[in-house]
Amino acid sequence: MGQIRDIFRIKHNEMSPEKGKVLISEPFLQNAFFQRSVILLVESNSAGSMGFVLNKQTNFLLNDFFPEILHLPEIPIYLGGPVQSNHLFFIQTLGDDLIPNGVNVFGNLYFDGDFNALIHYMVSGGQIHGKIKFFIGYSGWSSEQLNEEIDLDSWLVTNSSVKNIMMLDGDEFWNQAVDSFGNQYSLWKNYPKNPDLN
Repeated sequence: MGQIRDIFRIKHNEMSPEKGKVLISEPFLQNAFFQRSVILLVESNSAGSMGFVLNKQTNFLLNDFFPEILHLPEIPIYLGGPVQSNHLFFIQTLGDDLIPNGVNVFGNLYFDGDFNALIHYMVSGGQIHGKIKFFIGYSGWSSEQLNEEIDLDSWLVTNSSVKNIMMLDGDEFWNQAVDSFGNQYSLWKNYPKNPDLN
């Protein structure tokens, strides 16, 4: 198995894992949270890093937890990561005027904000699709932990557009992100999700 991994392994790039950057998992990660994951970093500094897995939708719907939005179209919840998995988080592009107290990640993308204002926005008929993304839990790294994992080639660091962050999902997002690194990474997409079955 080690020889097979070496064929597919490619040295990580040199981009720093800063706030607003996106992490792309190597194809060998078998962890249920991180296999073929795309993670947005909403915070990254000397104290540690925090992010959300963008492309793993759960079977939960936000509508099922808040009666006031039960009548709205289905609003999916994503698996943000293994930390605080009983907490709800969100990112949004509505900005401070509509959803105060959000933390700007980059461009018009914000993390968190006034949840009551968000519910009011949705109940009032505001657009949700492509504007808000909800997560259960988050992905976290202690100081230097993420850099150590990058040095082990577990992650590639890249930029992504707000549109892709809010709209793409599943393996399609991971595949597109891998494509953005060029042909040398195309082998990654051929590595089986469960190599033990091959």
